[in-house]
Amino acid sequence: MEKKKILLINDMCGYGKVASAAMLPILSFMGHVTYNLPTALVSNTLDYGKFNLLDTTDYITGVFPVWKELDFHFDAIATGFIASERQAQIVSAYCMEQEHLGTLIFVDPIMGDEGKLYNGVTPATIQSMREMIAVADLIFPNYTEACYLTDTTYRAEGVNREQAFTLLDRLHATGAKSVLITSVTVDGQHCVAGFNHCTGERFLLDYTEIPVHFPGTGDIFSAVLIGRLLDGVELKTATRKAMDAVYTLIDRNKNNSDKNAGIPLENYLNIL
Repeated sequence: MEKKKILLINDMCGYGKVASAAMLPILSFMGHVTYNLPTALVSNTLDYGKFNLLDTTDYITGVFPVWKELDFHFDAIATGFIASERQAQIVSAYCMEQEHLGTLIFVDPIMGDEGKLYNGVTPATIQSMREMIAVADLIFPNYTEACYLTDTTYRAEGVNREQAFTLLDRLHATGAKSVLITSVTVDGQHCVAGFNHCTGERFLLDYTEIPVHFPGTGDIFSAVLIGRLLDGVELKTATRKAMDAVYTLIDRNKNNSDKNAGIPLENYLNIL
């Protein structure tokens, strides 16, 4: 199968395997032609407590006109961390424009976790993200982000099966074709909930949580998932493969002394 050209629109971390620094090697190893547009330059993973971040919105405003003039096109675009409201509007407009040209759009609407928004995320940012997911072929928010995108009450204890499927339906109603909720507790079990617009199937895939925190595991999940989808694997199977990859990588690195740097995934690309 011919490999795809994919553009990653995400932040670039100098010290640590997160965001583009995690996704680029995985997608490249899977054989896809991978390009990147940094939304921010970050000195190191935020888990160290101190960091320096450069918002690249001004740079991005100069990139898109050049790419249009050069007639650059991508088979797929995957978006992640967005640094500001203004940047969200610019990236959203570009994704809408490219979607009309046949580009697949994958959106990880990074905005918050554990029921709260990250610092700097505003109602205007949420609205811009809604505009972006409206043209997406697949979105994969976590449970917190799914609630904010749909004005649904966040339940710390989790939801039941019916409530999970209702949330999937509300996300699909925003315009997104297929939907995953990457971490939601359903009837007491950790799950990834999904809706495949190609088949109309809603599904729940349970997983065992390893009580260790690594930054970047969501980016590893995204990269493996997108890589499999671009290879023609259907959504439910691709999701399970991504979940299994993340579990294996966490399990093999759970005793690492410096977990703040993320998983040194170049040592494990063969298992993906």
